[in-house]
Amino acid sequence: MNPYRSHTCADLSAAHVGQNVRLAGWVHRVRDHGGVLFIDLRDHYGITQILADSDSPAFAEMEALRAEWVISIDGEVKARAPELVNAKIPTGEIEIYVRQLRVLGRAEELPLPVFGEPDYPEETRLTYRFLDLRRETLHANMMLRSRVVKAFRDRMWDASFTEFQTPIITASSPEGARDFLVPSRLHPGRFYALPQAPQQFKQLIMVAGFDRYFQIAPCFRDEDPRADRSPTDFYQLDVEMSFVEQEDVFAAMEPVVAGVFEEFAQGRKVAGNWPRIPFAEAMAKYGTDKPDLRCPIEMQQASEHFRGSGFKIFAKLLENEGTEVRAIPAPTGGSRAFCDRMNTFAQREGLPGMGYIFWRDEDGQTVGAGPIAKNIGPERTEAIRQQLGLKAGDAAFFLGGKPESFEPVAAKARVEIGRELGLSETDSFRFAWIVDFPMYEKDAETGAIDFSHNPFSMPQGGIEALSGDPLAVKGWQYDLACNGYEILSGAIRNHRLDVMFKAFELAGYGHDEVEKRFGGMVKAFRYGAPPHGGCAAGIDRIVMLLAGTTNIREVIMFPMTQRAEDLMMGAPSEPSNEQLRELRLRVINEPSRE
Repeated sequence: MNPYRSHTCADLSAAHVGQNVRLAGWVHRVRDHGGVLFIDLRDHYGITQILADSDSPAFAEMEALRAEWVISIDGEVKARAPELVNAKIPTGEIEIYVRQLRVLGRAEELPLPVFGEPDYPEETRLTYRFLDLRRETLHANMMLRSRVVKAFRDRMWDASFTEFQTPIITASSPEGARDFLVPSRLHPGRFYALPQAPQQFKQLIMVAGFDRYFQIAPCFRDEDPRADRSPTDFYQLDVEMSFVEQEDVFAAMEPVVAGVFEEFAQGRKVAGNWPRIPFAEAMAKYGTDKPDLRCPIEMQQASEHFRGSGFKIFAKLLENEGTEVRAIPAPTGGSRAFCDRMNTFAQREGLPGMGYIFWRDEDGQTVGAGPIAKNIGPERTEAIRQQLGLKAGDAAFFLGGKPESFEPVAAKARVEIGRELGLSETDSFRFAWIVDFPMYEKDAETGAIDFSHNPFSMPQGGIEALSGDPLAVKGWQYDLACNGYEILSGAIRNHRLDVMFKAFELAGYGHDEVEKRFGGMVKAFRYGAPPHGGCAAGIDRIVMLLAGTTNIREVIMFPMTQRAEDLMMGAPSEPSNEQLRELRLRVINEPSRE
């Protein structure tokens, strides 16, 4: 027999009654029932109840046990009385009468409890992550993550993709975030970079003649903190295909992503018929390029109803170029209390407020009420109601200005209205492909043109499209949104050097700089590059959705804090003087601000 266990803590059932067994695990909970000690013994697989009375030779040793001690026991499997069966666990029909006990590892007083999972400060949880991971919910999340990764891998192989690994130490590349740089000991003053994504390598794999590639790839980006994003590293399902157009990528990925969600949905609906929504339409209707389609509300353009109206705030605003007013319908939201609540919501989000009209029945007539209705008059108020398809008991909210100034709040308000009014689905996953992204964007402060998405994307219309206004150019770029999160992003790649040089030129990258920064890809494209495209799906974010949490750290084994610190291992740490000398580096301290 194994010196520690003959079975796991999830193996035993009524079929084992009368057998002598050996179990090992952690003391999950101790209960003293007046001369009889009960312990829930926990391992990776489950929980088994063990007990000893005063006749057991192990009774005295069991009295000394404390939570999270690691023990091994020998004992006899006994059937529980019918009224004591615990149907919530697989081993609930039996218990083990302990005859021998060995303490394998004592535990000091716990800095946070494992049993019961009460809320604890995240700083404590991350400092003692090895204890936090013993909790049932977090343990289940990690097992879910492992199964999701396997499910993706299996489905990709089944779809005739081949798994390859790409380098972790490489050159810096503009992927939209800051690089983590790695100093070179052998080449003083020069630096490697951790890859923000395997972008160039996977394109080179296509140039090398491998047709359908994937890997579960670690990526490293020096990101600003956000609840749904790791500030340092993350994993993605990285994919590339040769001789494809946009719809070919969609056709390959939809069954893979849908299949994984269906496998782990646990009764939640996985919607089919994923719509293709142009970027401009998504921003106009939802205020975001990652819309939560569980909420049926769509914003509408309402500027003409306010232009030259008595509501001077909007009327004056609309005199400025690039401004507009949008309406957010709120079916069943027609009460002053609800409207005031949503106005307060907008103020919490940083706006002065959110105007509203609500409609009520007065002597068989549907009449608008509220400050806006009073100022614009009944005719305009009725025109708004007709356009939005609203009735008595409904409301509408209004936001105005330059779209980029109010769209983030409008997107949140739309979802909040749908949630508060019970209009949104709760137990479902809804997907949408967001397409036709603009290739370029203008820096609001400098006016400089830069890439807005992936710099290696093919512009729609080819090189001819790059001869006009850069801000009018659309790329063969796409995202997949699910329940308000971007879970996949990709593009059809630019495989022609003439188009690539021109595209980078518009973003301020000269011919020589492109050669210097992307020399490997430029060289490869000179020797026959196939049309190709692909995508990357965020593993961490997908698992977060499937686990039903909004904090990505709940599905990462050893996450950093939002300040990019590892409290358990003490990273980042200060290098020793010897390490700095070896790398020929010097740390320059910030000057004192006193």
